[in-house]
Amino acid sequence: MTTYSFLDDYSEGAHPEILEALAATNLVQQTAYGNDEYSIEARRLIADACDQPGIDVHFVSGGTLANLTICAATLRPHEAIISATTGHIALRETGAIEAVGHKVIAMSSVDGKLRPADLEAAIAANSQAPHMAKPRLVYVSNATELGTVYTRAELVDLRAACDRLGLLLMIDGARLGVALASDHADSTTLADIAKVADVFWIGGTKLGTLLGEAIVIPHPDLAVDFAFHLKQRGALLAKGRLLGLQFRALFADGLFQRAARHANDRARAMADGVRAAGHRLSAEPESNQVFAILPDTLIESLSREYAFYVWERHDADHSVVRLVTSWSTPAEQVDRFVAALG
Repeated sequence: MTTYSFLDDYSEGAHPEILEALAATNLVQQTAYGNDEYSIEARRLIADACDQPGIDVHFVSGGTLANLTICAATLRPHEAIISATTGHIALRETGAIEAVGHKVIAMSSVDGKLRPADLEAAIAANSQAPHMAKPRLVYVSNATELGTVYTRAELVDLRAACDRLGLLLMIDGARLGVALASDHADSTTLADIAKVADVFWIGGTKLGTLLGEAIVIPHPDLAVDFAFHLKQRGALLAKGRLLGLQFRALFADGLFQRAARHANDRARAMADGVRAAGHRLSAEPESNQVFAILPDTLIESLSREYAFYVWERHDADHSVVRLVTSWSTPAEQVDRFVAALG
């Protein structure tokens, strides 16, 4: 029986500050479908953080729902999405994007990031109109599925390439909080994200909310009638207050930044401990995911007390394991795991 999980950053319920906000407002009556005062205030706080007053913001319950609704609302039936092969929509959403009628063009990437050359290659390989789906939307995750983080310069380069190639840029922000809090982010802010992306979303589920993501649409044309798409996809909750209130709590007093920094700090301590114990990392951690190369015999022993993903085989006797820290990971649990590494 495992005693602690490093499987992901959403094994816990909700941050205590969010639970307190939910309890304190539980019996306060509010208007439905996201027209409540909490959601209105949360939208204003997010708009302020983006430095774009009045920017279009919508709340949905989960990340796959955010991705498929954005793609369905943004694209015409013959248009396709360019993604890294490791992108969540390409690998871990059960074909949700294809189910709404759009091809995912997956491009290989050693670090989970897309670059301008990848966009050019995707267009060149899918240029036999009208016999091939037309590349239109670029999908990137920040942080990526491999825990890597885009620098501001990389995002600006992608934006410029999208403008040159006639593409839209979408950012999956399931772990946007830890990406922005990363030392590798080149001091990128939410306002920077709002400048480079046509549409993006801010993950709450992996940063302390019970559930919920905030879709932000800087591109005014894409914002038109977006609420209709939410309703049609079953994403418009009657009790929208639950989502709005949680995002108000995240953005009202710096909880978004504090929770992200906690997760990254614990990951850094984990990485330092792995190295101090004489083991290697498959890559330097840039956010809250640590990929450690461990002997298979040690992995078997650790699995009796800890939950984590065995990510891939490294050689005949070693495998790479993924260790994810969260907004609530105690320092003692990291220390205990490191001590077990020998």
